[in-house]
Amino acid sequence: MAKAARAAAAWRTYREVTKPGSPSLMTRVRAIPRMIGAVMRGRYDGMGRGKLSLLGLGVVYILSPVDVVPDFLMLIGVADDFGVFLWLIASLLGESGRYVEHERRVIQARLLEEEA
Repeated sequence: MAKAARAAAAWRTYREVTKPGSPSLMTRVRAIPRMIGAVMRGRYDGMGRGKLSLLGLGVVYILSPVDVVPDFLMLIGVADDFGVFLWLIASLLGESGRYVEHERRVIQARLLEEEA
């Protein structure tokens, strides 16, 4: 069941990234540091610091040698890390896509302001 949920989440992320008119994968990846900085400075309200903290905990969990399910239990131990990795990637790509759209709206508003 969990394997199917992870596969469905990966498929949704793929569909979102490849949707016509949406930011490309590399645009989203390059936007992640800008998005984190904007959230930390309070310049982007689309994502709270709480969600940013959860994403940071996901990175720490993947990198940490201490796991909820030890890696020596081969299939289960690696599967939980992979599940967190998929969640982390899907969340980061989704949020960074929304952030890129936010940046585009802000830039368009500024251009309209300058024209007026």
